[in-house]
Amino acid sequence: MFCDQCEQTAHTSGCVDRGVCGKSPVVESLQKILLYALKGMAAYKAHARRLGQTNAEVEAFIEEALFATMTNVNFDAEALLEMCLECGRMNLEVMRMLNDGHIECFGEPAPTTVVEGLQRGPGILVTGHDIMDLHQILEQVAANPAAVAAGLKVYTHGELLPAHMYAKLRAHPQLAGHYGGAWQKQRREFDRFAGPIVATTNCVLIPNASNGYLGRLWTLRQTGVPGSQRVVDADFGPVIEQAIALGSLVPEGEAEQLRETATGHHYTAVLAQAPAILDAVRGGQLRHFFLIGGCDGAEIGRNYYSDFAQGAPQDSVIMTLGCGKYRIRDHDYGEVAGLPRLLDLGQCNDSYGALQIAMALADALDCGVNDLPLTLVISWFEQKAVAVLLTLLHLGVQGIRLGPKLPAFVHPEVLQILVDRYGIQPIGTDGRADVEAVLAAS
Repeated sequence: MFCDQCEQTAHTSGCVDRGVCGKSPVVESLQKILLYALKGMAAYKAHARRLGQTNAEVEAFIEEALFATMTNVNFDAEALLEMCLECGRMNLEVMRMLNDGHIECFGEPAPTTVVEGLQRGPGILVTGHDIMDLHQILEQVAANPAAVAAGLKVYTHGELLPAHMYAKLRAHPQLAGHYGGAWQKQRREFDRFAGPIVATTNCVLIPNASNGYLGRLWTLRQTGVPGSQRVVDADFGPVIEQAIALGSLVPEGEAEQLRETATGHHYTAVLAQAPAILDAVRGGQLRHFFLIGGCDGAEIGRNYYSDFAQGAPQDSVIMTLGCGKYRIRDHDYGEVAGLPRLLDLGQCNDSYGALQIAMALADALDCGVNDLPLTLVISWFEQKAVAVLLTLLHLGVQGIRLGPKLPAFVHPEVLQILVDRYGIQPIGTDGRADVEAVLAAS
């Protein structure tokens, strides 16, 4: 790895041993963690700003934190760790802003049933995270007489599944349902979708040479794929025209293959059930809570999360969020004490809601968050997940199980600090065995 402090090539023991810049691998690792988290937080902040939410303190912190990673500024590992934790505090505020902005713009969230699969008629698929883009597409489709006459439908993909929980979006008759899973399956799923695809944020893949959807892929603002079409000034008219011209997603004579799924267990909806939840906990009917989710990836090892969720006992509740939900949601978990055992809290940024649930339960049970019968089993992959992890550490959450493997930018000595101070531990190789270990220790 190139050292941006002294312009030397990769080193194993640090430039301090070379007598050049004094930058150690631990310092370099903490700087990388901070930079990745800042990128993730900036993505959340960009979404929040589009919803009218800004915060001058957060903006000032981003400047200061980037300044701290410049050449010859900070060689103090402890000071950089403190800044990482401060980044976690700032990210908590950004996630709150984003949560509030979604509710103010799109209405009260509520659990809802979503139709999955492709229906007859032309369609547009919207992928990514930006709910404002989805809203604008729906508004423009509804205002287009040709689109209405053609029966043009709009589908969510990936992390936009939770958008269905907002009242103003559900009110759009053009919001037909959801299609597809997590980001790593895009190439196969987008090939099968016969209409235009709008990529609103990160987690978009470059098509392979064998894929046939590049001419139907549209990007905008920060997103970009070589050869894709561009949406300019939020004008989705050309996307709508292409969708109408391409015709029905389901060919004549072919059957629609549809199913229904539940989503939208926003923390406000869960807390509305707090009396029943507390009664179940105090009465021994509800023994444990698991938060299983985060950022998904393509590794085979991520099947661990499916095994862990399916191994959770019937007297437990499983909360999930982020695209990691796609590892665990295709299973019938049933109910416990009259409540769904699987609660889809939303997007990765809805980690804020999971924290609100945990803190409310702790207050009601007169204990600390770390004293709750709660286990966090988190999958991480990219920058937003790093920002959320720092938020959890800022709040002092202990015992997080993290996987499926250690990112290259986390130095072993930095990991040891997190293990010693926060009890972070890697996931095992057997999800069901780890469930038993968690319950035995609780």
